[in-house]
Amino acid sequence: MDRTRLPAALSAAALAISGLVATAASAGAADTELARNGGFEAGLDGWSCTAGSGVVVNSPVHGGSSALKATPAGSDNARCSQTVTVKPNSDYTLSGWVQGSYVYLGASGTGTSDVSTWTASAPSWQKLSTTFRTGASTTSVTIYTHGWYGTPAYGADDLSLLGPGGDPVQTPAAPTRLTAGSPGSTSVPLSWSPVSGATGYNVYRGGTKVLSVSGTSATVTGLAPSTSYSFQVTATNSAGESPKSAAVSATTTSGGNPGTGLPAHALVGYLHASFANGSGYTRMADVPDSWDVINLAFGEPTSATSGDIRFSLCPASECPNVESLADFKAAIKAKQAAGKKVLISIGGANGQVQLGTTAARDTFVSSVSKIIDEYGLDGLDIDFEGHSLSLNTGDTDFRSPTSPVIVNLISAVKTLKAKYGSGFVLTMAPETFFVQLGYQYYGSGPWGGQDPRAGAYLPVIHALRDDLTLLHVQDYNSGSIMGLDNQYHSMGGADFHIAMTDMLLTGFPVAGDTTRVFPALRPEQVAIGLPASTQAGNGHTVPAEVNKALDCLTKKVSCGSYQTHGSRPSLRGLMTWSVNWDRYNQWEFSKNYDAYPWS
Repeated sequence: MDRTRLPAALSAAALAISGLVATAASAGAADTELARNGGFEAGLDGWSCTAGSGVVVNSPVHGGSSALKATPAGSDNARCSQTVTVKPNSDYTLSGWVQGSYVYLGASGTGTSDVSTWTASAPSWQKLSTTFRTGASTTSVTIYTHGWYGTPAYGADDLSLLGPGGDPVQTPAAPTRLTAGSPGSTSVPLSWSPVSGATGYNVYRGGTKVLSVSGTSATVTGLAPSTSYSFQVTATNSAGESPKSAAVSATTTSGGNPGTGLPAHALVGYLHASFANGSGYTRMADVPDSWDVINLAFGEPTSATSGDIRFSLCPASECPNVESLADFKAAIKAKQAAGKKVLISIGGANGQVQLGTTAARDTFVSSVSKIIDEYGLDGLDIDFEGHSLSLNTGDTDFRSPTSPVIVNLISAVKTLKAKYGSGFVLTMAPETFFVQLGYQYYGSGPWGGQDPRAGAYLPVIHALRDDLTLLHVQDYNSGSIMGLDNQYHSMGGADFHIAMTDMLLTGFPVAGDTTRVFPALRPEQVAIGLPASTQAGNGHTVPAEVNKALDCLTKKVSCGSYQTHGSRPSLRGLMTWSVNWDRYNQWEFSKNYDAYPWS
């Protein structure tokens, strides 16, 4: 569907609603104003706008001194909403003034028929109005305004909901049955029973609030290994916050520091071990000592859904200089003896892996284990691309995923980690679409229509953060991505790497929801992913710009227009696609890395 045009069916439906509006009865004399801050004189107080799409402006306005300005994007309709307490079996009139093209005003959760009205074009302020009746058990509704995908910004002002007010909201009771799950070395999962009337929950660690969530579970991260912590939870709604629950204590495991065995700053490279890809074949023994982690590309499945991963050396017909299997294995042992880590990388552009069933999950574990054992490898790199990971409709919280391909991958990797122990090296190489894009969009979105793959790596990274050695997002082959400065950043220069990496080191609200914040990773868990040459991928960055990015992130100098949220001298390093392409380009990438002054 072309999101830049209003579908004919939707247009017809909206016109039908407009017809109903013309005959609706006005609100009764006893009705009261229920919309909070409908004139936006108090900023966005009471309103929530998707993906940070709404701001309050002083011009143009319909009344007072302020109005809402909301800007849709290609996959976001700039929906701004608030929830209002109402009475069951009662009549309400919703109205407001709007300006712009394809502007909508509506109400959902009515318990009867949800309503909306719209205007195709309002070059000057135009009033929209509609009515609805609540259902027999309805005590709250959500009123909203939104635009249309990819259209210019719209304005809204003096929004009103008239009707009988609902019963006063009561402060919720304190949560009960707070339980701590199995702690990791730096995190503790918590769960508790739902509280009637609560719309959210606050999590406290040692008396200090550390999280706000909408569900009845949370994982507290950023903890120290082998340390005891005390936790409490409160319930919240529009009336206030409950007393704290009874406290529960948990002690983090010793766990070790993911990345043990790596140097303080590491260079990661993919080795085309099973194909040539135009760059020529590079033997394992010929990989220079610059490379601290060597990812064998690629282990691929027998089919997208089988979970059966296979790996073999490049055939001689494609790679005439390929070494023997015995020499390849011997070279791996020599690299490991020199302190290097050699991993099997699963996926790549052609290796779609969808663990949609527990059978596929179990086959994945057994087949990957076979590869690791046969070649004596140090661990696993997850390089799922394309349609390997996506979120089912309704899977909206990265902290508690429900989509089988996500849940089964997490389970499979945890099983492998448990099998091989604390020395198991786990790295991931997602594309920006699956990680940083999650700042704006997550899955198909609360109303559907978005790409279900958006942000789909976030639940995997989050669930495995205690086991994760390195995350090196591919800062290449990417569209423009919004950073924490709410500006779009594009490939090819230091700015893109600075903004994308700072998001990982700072954390960010997923899909603009401040109650669902993806926590920051530790700097030693993060490396920057770049192409080694112009032939290796779109977004090649010249050495001088690579050094600017490192300077900004580790020393907070040479930052340009984007200002990071601190300096991270322990940033782990760089990843590149690939060792082969770097050799093809006269080792420009690795030589520049070797020469970089980290301190």
